[in-house]
Amino acid sequence: MKLAVIILTRNEEKNIHDCIASVDFADEIIVVDSGSEDRTCEIAEKLGAKVYQHPMDEEGFAGQRNFALDKTTADWVLYLDADERITPELAAEIRRHIEKTPQQAADIRRISVVLGQRMYHGVYRPDYITRLFPRDKVHWEGVVHEHARTELPIIRLQAPAHHYCLTNWEQYFEKFNRYTTLMAEKMYQSKKRTNLISAHLHAIFAFLQMYIIKRGCLDGKLGFILCEYHYAYTLTKYVKLYYLTKKEKI
Repeated sequence: MKLAVIILTRNEEKNIHDCIASVDFADEIIVVDSGSEDRTCEIAEKLGAKVYQHPMDEEGFAGQRNFALDKTTADWVLYLDADERITPELAAEIRRHIEKTPQQAADIRRISVVLGQRMYHGVYRPDYITRLFPRDKVHWEGVVHEHARTELPIIRLQAPAHHYCLTNWEQYFEKFNRYTTLMAEKMYQSKKRTNLISAHLHAIFAFLQMYIIKRGCLDGKLGFILCEYHYAYTLTKYVKLYYLTKKEKI
């Protein structure tokens, strides 16, 4: 059974080497780049990856993932983001899974690494994402938080991947602005509306959920800071939705 690893990129020269190095067990590595202006593509090609340029269109990340499916004939595909790393233990588990050739997709457990600290609670608590599929049994949907459509049962692999999702505050706030805008637009298009009181209530609940219910308090000072910023993130996306709604009345 052949395995292709699919990686979506844009200006990932700081991540792409370690990402590709972590999947050297794969039979094929495909990079779909949406317009990098740095050395991402050059580095990927030197490491043996097949690189395809494909601009991000209205189908968003799902469109990029579906595009990649047509670029391989491998039996299995593993989707990976440039800031993710497959551990040796997970690599072995993936190989064992596909060698059994089951008609099952698989979830991968990600442990987030934020500013050098592994996070186990709160906003960046470990999560499971469905990323391993027989190639002809998956289709992706969604512009921002895309999701896989598959009729196969899904199992959970046990060994973790590491997700280096935040290495500096500049990166955080760039994503903060971009994603709050995208989420506000998505809510607006789905006919969701809000007011400023509701926006603040959503933000307060978001903080309490992450700091108390999801136990972000157990991740120390950084856990507290991230829960505070999650309050601000939630408030900002609803405020942006509020002002999109106001434009209707102008």
